[in-house]
Amino acid sequence: MEKNLKQTPSNCLKVVLFGPESSGKTTLSRELASYYNTHWVEEYAREYLQNKWDQKKKICELEDIIPIANGQIKLENEFSKKTKNLLICDTDLLETKIYSETYYNGFCDPLLNKYALENKYDLYLLTDIDIPWAPDDLRDRPNNRKEMFKAFDEALIKYNRRYILVSGNKKKRLKLAINEIDKLISNK
Repeated sequence: MEKNLKQTPSNCLKVVLFGPESSGKTTLSRELASYYNTHWVEEYAREYLQNKWDQKKKICELEDIIPIANGQIKLENEFSKKTKNLLICDTDLLETKIYSETYYNGFCDPLLNKYALENKYDLYLLTDIDIPWAPDDLRDRPNNRKEMFKAFDEALIKYNRRYILVSGNKKKRLKLAINEIDKLISNK
């Protein structure tokens, strides 16, 4: 199981969208992938948990965390083989770790913890909660947005991840992200 959470070595730049639910990660991921004409890695948890909800009317449980993490890194590894320059990731294992700790009283599976901290990315885009919360079958914490945002921000600081905060409307967020990614590309 350990190898299932490990990143495949890659020469492409990897940018992660990072932040609480309903903070615009997927929208910005799609826009960036389109702008740079590159691949983006969708959030595996959405498909996995939507299927669980549709079939059983159940939300995420602790036993779902490792399968979600495995699915996420599998997708990332597949796409990192297909791209040479830039890969946009809608999430990463560090985000899964934060959700696990937040939802399950501080618990994070030791293997998930290990690879959440070992896997490397070139830039994190922390998505602000300054946009309206949009309900769906899976989102469940509309009143905890500040608390969740704080957990994500603190994790990036604690684990010394390079990041910028993206906030504002869609156009402003995209511009901020492009400016930072262009800096990465020019320094590669």
